[in-house]
Amino acid sequence: MRKLVLFMHVSLDGFVAGPNGEMDWIIADEAMFDLAASKTNEADTALYGRITYEMMEGYWPTAADQPGATKHDIEQYNSVKKVVMSRSMRGRDLKLTTIISDDLVQNINSIKQNKGKNIIMFGSPGAAHSLMKHDLIDGYWLFFNPILLGKGIPLFDNIDQITKLRLNSSDISFRRCLSPL
Repeated sequence: MRKLVLFMHVSLDGFVAGPNGEMDWIIADEAMFDLAASKTNEADTALYGRITYEMMEGYWPTAADQPGATKHDIEQYNSVKKVVMSRSMRGRDLKLTTIISDDLVQNINSIKQNKGKNIIMFGSPGAAHSLMKHDLIDGYWLFFNPILLGKGIPLFDNIDQITKLRLNSSDISFRRCLSPL
């Protein structure tokens, strides 16, 4: 069975975006992109909430054509299968894209049963909260950024039971000694 893995940037105090969805605090350097690329090679399907999907579609389809495009702009996005969790996009016919508008648990479990590599979910905190509620996420690839936001959109929300997790790996290159600036 395929695994559904959440790929998310997180502040040290557990937020994935500021109060208004701000993500300008995320560190996106070549080392992070290289690690992300190695992880995304383990997947062949990308899962998004509508807002993140629309943001990605606004950038990636033409990113490789832009002057100064990096290797990360050129690789993967346009050829990977996409799944979007959205009620407002119901019935749209999009290339390589499946829309899930209802029966979340049944549809996600069906996709997990298909042959293939992992399913990776990029961002999409609202959609991630829905998946967590139904225990549909099999793993978390979290990129901790050296910042305290104080408030915003939390990674984990409305958790009403203890969920034990196991650390499978950690990339030492991202460990940093932190001090206030």
